Parts: sequence; C-alpha cells; structure tokens
Amino acid sequence: MPPRSPSDSATATITRRTGSPRRSDSFSDYRESRLGIFVLLLGLRIVNALTLRTFFQPDEYFQSLEPAWQLAFGQQSHAWITWEWRTQLRTSLHPGLFAVVYQVAAKLAHICDFGLPVQAQLFIAAPKVVQAVFAALLDCYTWKLAESTYGKGSRTAFTALALSICSPWQWFCSTRTLSNCLETTLTSIAVYYWPWQWPEPRLKSASAADARGSQTQSNKPIAGKESLGPLPRLRLSLLLAAFACILRPTNLLIWLTISFPTLWNASSRQRYILIREVFLCGSAVIGCSLLSDRFYYQVWTFPPLRFLYFNIVQSLAVFYGRNRPDYYLTEGLPLLLTTALPFAVVGFWQALFQHGQPPSISQTPTPSDDPKSAPASQSSNQQDAVSNRILSRLAWTCITLTASLTLISHKEVRFLYPILSFLHILSARPLASFFSVPIPPSRRAILTACLLINLAIAGYASQVHQRGVIDVMDYLRQKHESRLIQNESGSPSKGITTTTVGFLMPCHSTPWRSHLVYPSISAWALSCEPPLYIPLSSRSTYLDEADQFYVSPGPVPWLEAHMASLQTITASGSRSGRHWANMDPGFRKEQHGKSEWPMELVFFEALEEELRRYLKGTRYKECWRGFNSHWHDDGRRTGDVVVWCLDG
Repeated sequence: MPPRSPSDSATATITRRTGSPRRSDSFSDYRESRLGIFVLLLGLRIVNALTLRTFFQPDEYFQSLEPAWQLAFGQQSHAWITWEWRTQLRTSLHPGLFAVVYQVAAKLAHICDFGLPVQAQLFIAAPKVVQAVFAALLDCYTWKLAESTYGKGSRTAFTALALSICSPWQWFCSTRTLSNCLETTLTSIAVYYWPWQWPEPRLKSASAADARGSQTQSNKPIAGKESLGPLPRLRLSLLLAAFACILRPTNLLIWLTISFPTLWNASSRQRYILIREVFLCGSAVIGCSLLSDRFYYQVWTFPPLRFLYFNIVQSLAVFYGRNRPDYYLTEGLPLLLTTALPFAVVGFWQALFQHGQPPSISQTPTPSDDPKSAPASQSSNQQDAVSNRILSRLAWTCITLTASLTLISHKEVRFLYPILSFLHILSARPLASFFSVPIPPSRRAILTACLLINLAIAGYASQVHQRGVIDVMDYLRQKHESRLIQNESGSPSKGITTTTVGFLMPCHSTPWRSHLVYPSISAWALSCEPPLYIPLSSRSTYLDEADQFYVSPGPVPWLEAHMASLQTITASGSRSGRHWANMDPGFRKEQHGKSEWPMELVFFEALEEELRRYLKGTRYKECWRGFNSHWHDDGRRTGDVVVWCLDG
C-alpha cells in the first residue's frame, strides 16, 4: 500500500470527526500550510542571501545594482555605468526595481539616524533581501507546479521542493541580483499559471465553475482550487512571461515551446482567447518597458531588439568568450543539477516516452464497483492526462532552450537557469521512486552521500571560492569610514575625507559602488570595452585596456605609459593622489598627462612579483591580504587579493 500524503491524512482526520470531509476546512488548512511553508522558505533564502560571501558574475553588480545606484542617487554618486547602458542594450525595469529599494533604504536610514557603518550595511543588504523574496517564490512555485503535476500534498511534489532547497546551484545563485534570477522566478510562476487543462470546450469563468458544484470540481485545472479564475490566471501567466522576455529576450524560446502546442490543440474559441490575451498582455508590458526606458535613456528605444542586434548580428557576445558545442551537456547541466543529474536523465525518458504511466507515486486510484466511483475515476484519468502533458512539455522546453543556446558561441551556465525548476520537477518522480519509503540501508547511504556532496559544494562555492574580491571592498569601505568618523562630520577642512583606489585587475573583478557606497571613495579599474564600431575583419587584433595591461611583456610598459613618474611616490615624493576627489572611474586619466598613483593599489597575487620589482623603493607597503581562491580558470586571477597602501 503506498504511503499516505499529508493531504490524505488531513482529510481522513476530518472524516473521522464529522463523518464526511469538510472541503472548506480542508482547503483553509491547506492554504495555511502553504503560507507557513513559504514563510520558512523566505527565512531560509534571507539567511542564504545575507551569508553569501563570494563573487560569481560581474553582471550581478554592473547590470543591475550600478545603474540602480545611479537612478537612486544621481550621477554624483559615481556608479560605474558600462557600455551596455550607454548603447541601450538593457531594459531599465530591472535596475528600476533596485533603485526603489535603495531609495527606501535611504529614507529608513535617514528616519532612524543610523551611523555610517550601519547605513552602508543597510545599502548592501537591502537588494539581497529583496532578491531573497524572489528566490523563495522560485522554491515555492517549483513546489506548486510539481503539485499541479503529481497531485496536492504528494510525496513526489515535496521531493521537487526538496531538490530546489538542497540544490547547490540554488544556494549559490538564486539570491544574487542577476537578471537571470528574476527571469527564472517569473518564468516558473508564469508556467504554473499556464492553462495546462486546455483543450476544453470553452474557457469557463470561476463563478460558473462554482455554480456547477461537485460536477465542476472534476473539470477544474489540476493546478488547484485557486480563487483566481481561468482567465485571470492566463493573463497573469502572459504578463509574467512578457516581463521575463523583456528582461532576457532568449526567454522567448521557452514560451514558443510551451504555447505553440497549446495553440495548436486548442478549440477555435480558445485560440481566439489566447491570441487576444497575448496581444493585450504583450502590448501592456511593451508599453511599460518603452515608458521606463524613455525615462531612463531620455530617448525612445527598445532594448530587447538592440540586445539581439549587438549580441547576434554583430557577434559582440563572442568578445567575452567562446565555448565548445558540448559545453551545456558536459558542464552546464551537471553544474545546475549536481547529484540530481542521473534522476533528471531518467525523468526526461519517462516524460518523453512513457506517457501512459501515471506520474504520481503516492496517490493511486482505488478500483471500486460502486457506480459513484466512475466520476472520480474519470477525473483521475483527466488529471493524469494533464500531468503527462505538463511533464512532456517541460522536457521539450528544456531540450529546445539547451539546443538553441548551444548554437551561440558564448555560453554560460546561468543562461540555462530558467529551466532549473523544470529539471527539478522532472527529476522528482525517479528520485522519489528510488528512495521509496521505507528506504533500504544501502539507498539511505546513497541519499546521505548526495546530501553531503551538495552541502560541501554549496558551502565551498558560497563561502570560500572567490571571496577575497568581496572582502577587499569591505576593507576599503571600512577604512574610509574610519577616516570619516575620525574627522567627525566629514568636513574636508578637518582632514583627509577622500580615499583613492586603483584596481590593477582584469575588468569587473570586484563589485563597485554598490559595495564601496561612499562617492568620496574615488576609484578606477582597468576597463574592457568591446569593439563596438570596429569591422569584423579587424576585431581579431583588438585589445581592450585590461588586455593591453596584461599582454606580453607584462604590465610595466602600461604603467610607464599611463601612470605618473615613480619619483612622486618615493620617500621624497609629496603627492598621494588626493586630487582624485569625486572623479568618475570612467574618466580616470587626465585629458593631458598621466594618472596619479592612488592611496591604495588592489591586485591579485599573480601580479605581486612584477609590481614588487617595479615599485621597489616607493612608499607602497602591503596593508591587507585576503584569501580569494585555491584555483581559477583565469591565470590572472589566481592567488590572494592584495592591497598596497602609500605609507603616511
């Protein structure tokens, strides 16, 4: 006899007490349990966000928090605005969200009269907490979509939730302020609200369904007894899908795969409704995007089209790296799934080639000669058909997105992130079956090993690997805070209130103003602008500033050509780079002349020996060193992060 699910137990308890199940009480209890689970997920993800100490992708800062910082505090805040924003490649909707978060945090800091260190920590934590809400919603809607597939309260649905919670990739990535993370959450919610019960004779309103009583209950969507009617559900799905496509145009591949079969199999009435709602919802979101971008860029523009033009037509994405054609199969999917990979393979096979098998393993229909059981049996068959439809469509969506992105030379694991919840749902059935209760000792050992492996990967990736580039920003900010506090009100007349910092690192190796916070920390770093207006035939020889710095014979020729004479920083030198105050990092060099040496130099350990030889005899001394990584695929980023300061 299969194990009873939590929903079965609750219903049985009510039946024993009253003689018959009370649907309203059971539904109310179920909604409360859902809310309780979401609260737990939210607490988990907030802890996840606030304890994350490592660096992953520059886009986490430069494509969201930096433009948001400028939106919230103006150009005088000296956020670093990259070339994508100057060429209108990105929608302002995503940073606009975090700009509101920064403004709320600033108001709160002003009202509560927080001190400088607390204000800075609030500005750093606020976007993380907001992103934690989206991460919790992703976990929650992965579970809800699994319930739509495997049945409410089913053990298999809870297995999908457990996969999401225990996923190292989720712990490492879901609370970061990448557009891919918001895209993934929006996609998962939109897929949950998609009309999976179609085709049906017509789209019924929620009120008509309620009037039909128990007969209608069997025809309701498998997604659950929601207060939201079918048409509002469809509109919500389309609105969220449209926003996801505006954020990342490649998300359109997911919705083409999901919507075309629905449109093909739908009745004429349903086709009319779907096309009408796509037009209305799409127009509303595009209009919202146009107005937002008009406000941000001060011109009428449509970033998704420019994004496709620059990255595909002009092939600028290749400037940031090429990957093998098998990258997503040999690296991408294994990194996303880790120990769940074997179960995902089995889940794909079952979804694509075993349509007749009921997906739920914890709820088995009980045969009966009672004629009253016929409607229940018919309802069960309908639910199985919808469940198989969902699984098959999710599998094909994963295949379509992976295959399509494989055709693009520039590949990253995060580009596949929107399908991770689908992969967890596909993995849930074979995983729950493999570890069926009671779990044999041998399989219990396998389960324990899988959990320990996931825990080790999540811990190392989120707490150890590439943490130095985050820690150094805290060191620089806190050192600057101590200067301001020592000078009481921070008035320039009372002492040094400006810190100058130079980052001799590959471009975008650290966060920027979102972690430096104070505009009086005047910093610059090596840039890596792509060859925007250089013909394709000439791009093979193009070197950005960071490439020029590292190219053979090393950084010394670049330093001699771009930095002031070393005589200015010897024991007898007098200048210390204080004149940098409030200089935009994009305009580091003086128009005529060379840059002054900063008060702090930041670089990776791999560069230490060359700088030691070049700066020998100057007033630079090591003042901070922090562990960054045990290994790195970029040799320029190996070793510790080191800070040298001008003494005195």
